[in-house]
Amino acid sequence: MIRVNNVTLSFGKRVLFDEVNLTFTKGNCYGVIGANGAGKSTFLKILSGEIDPNKGSIEITPGLRMAVLKQNRFEFDENTVLDTVMMGHDKMWRIMQEKNALYLKADFSEDDGIRAGELEAEFGEMGGYTAESDAASLLNDLGVKENFHSLLLKELTGVMKVRVLLAQALFGNPDILILDEPTNDLDVQTISWLENFLADYENIVIVVSHDRHFLDAICTHVADVDRHKIKIYTGNYSFWYESSQLIARQLSDKNKKTEDKRQALLEFIARFSANASKSKQATSRKKALEKLVIEEIEPSNRRYPGIFFKPQREVGNQVLNIEKLSKTAEDGTVLFSNISFSLNKNDKIALVSRNHLALTHFFEIINNKIAADSGTFSWGTTVTTAYLPNDNTEYFLDKDINLMDWLRQYVPPHVTDADEPFLRGFLGRMLFSGDEILKKTSVLSGGEKVRCMISRMMLQDPNVVILDEPTNHLDLESIQTFNESMVNFKGVVLLTSHDHTFLQTVTNRIIEITPNGIIDRLMSFDEYLENTRVKELQDELYVNTNFVGV
Repeated sequence: MIRVNNVTLSFGKRVLFDEVNLTFTKGNCYGVIGANGAGKSTFLKILSGEIDPNKGSIEITPGLRMAVLKQNRFEFDENTVLDTVMMGHDKMWRIMQEKNALYLKADFSEDDGIRAGELEAEFGEMGGYTAESDAASLLNDLGVKENFHSLLLKELTGVMKVRVLLAQALFGNPDILILDEPTNDLDVQTISWLENFLADYENIVIVVSHDRHFLDAICTHVADVDRHKIKIYTGNYSFWYESSQLIARQLSDKNKKTEDKRQALLEFIARFSANASKSKQATSRKKALEKLVIEEIEPSNRRYPGIFFKPQREVGNQVLNIEKLSKTAEDGTVLFSNISFSLNKNDKIALVSRNHLALTHFFEIINNKIAADSGTFSWGTTVTTAYLPNDNTEYFLDKDINLMDWLRQYVPPHVTDADEPFLRGFLGRMLFSGDEILKKTSVLSGGEKVRCMISRMMLQDPNVVILDEPTNHLDLESIQTFNESMVNFKGVVLLTSHDHTFLQTVTNRIIEITPNGIIDRLMSFDEYLENTRVKELQDELYVNTNFVGV
């Protein structure tokens, strides 16, 4: 058990936490959620002892071992991959080093023998004799194959390092597992493996993630960071969000009777409980929901942006036609070759690939940012596009311009009344209010820049929206709203994302771009992942490549 007692933390006048009191118990997984800057990652650092609060304390049941997903990718550069993973169990690793040092002594004494025997016994109780095979198995499950295990960490790519550090945190069945954005840089298959691993985990898990599908799959509780406090709610992220929104709507309806409200909530919980029965954590979730007191649920205090795309005109039958398009990266890697397909009027397409560089290059080509090696593409005459690139650097080169003037330069020709109130409206919908519109672009965070880009896109009145990793840098509130806006959008969507829920709820067609052609299917994202014929085609089209996972 972990108990948080009156924890307070401030940096100067900025208060992050004010007398926070919480208890985390065995068998539960807690998803820590909150707006960007609310202090989610800082809270994990307080729990792990990396940061001391100004006031209060963290109590951990004596004897429990805590493991933390390391964020420093260079800390273990001089260690082998296999050793790095085993170092996750600090006490076991120290015993291993001590006993090995004893056996290497030239003057090995009787006392050394006694000490070595004690260490061997303790080492065996910890499962030390299977440590190497256990570490290797974890690495393989996370996509780090045996030919990497003896390499130094500095010889790996950043993406592979992330997987090794995740294996390090999971190694040895820690009593308390603290994970900050564990799905970053993982492919769909590896995320699915991690979801199953954590759903079956019997100890305490505390995780920060912007991946709603991941939170829904693993969490029994949500720890909501809001207004300097943290409150724990029963259920996963979707349950927290939907129940919070339901109560907010009920509170706005002052004529609704109390009993009617209660009955609506009970029916909602019953439906959610039935859905949860399909989960790997069905038993624990169902028990938690049975104990839920209706009065414990509160409406969210979050501010959600207003994202609405209203096409100036309906898109025609001719949208986009791709003919034999090819592109090779600067290092000679074939990204895609001779790909041909057309977009249809009602398409909302998930574009996927095992090499994200292929997707970004494809988007840059059809948006006339770079040239293809060969092939052609043509847009229909009725099409108006809005593009959200993965890298928005080129849009913020002028560091001295304020947000109002920044947005003004993107007003399309058909808008004739783009005065200050008009522009304020677009920025306000993305939560830039009051004097915030006079902020210089040089001081914007990554999330603020993306919100500016969305304002720019809405201003275009597009009927085709192109999104390259739209959830990057956004908080859960913005992701949720963006997701819902794309579900309701009356135009064509072409997107790629690592957000499983975004892809599953928005798209109706999946196109996978490979070095040797495409796979094109009219189906949901989940259906695509489970389709046997798709898997066979992937094996054929990715032959002789080093890419793994979608």
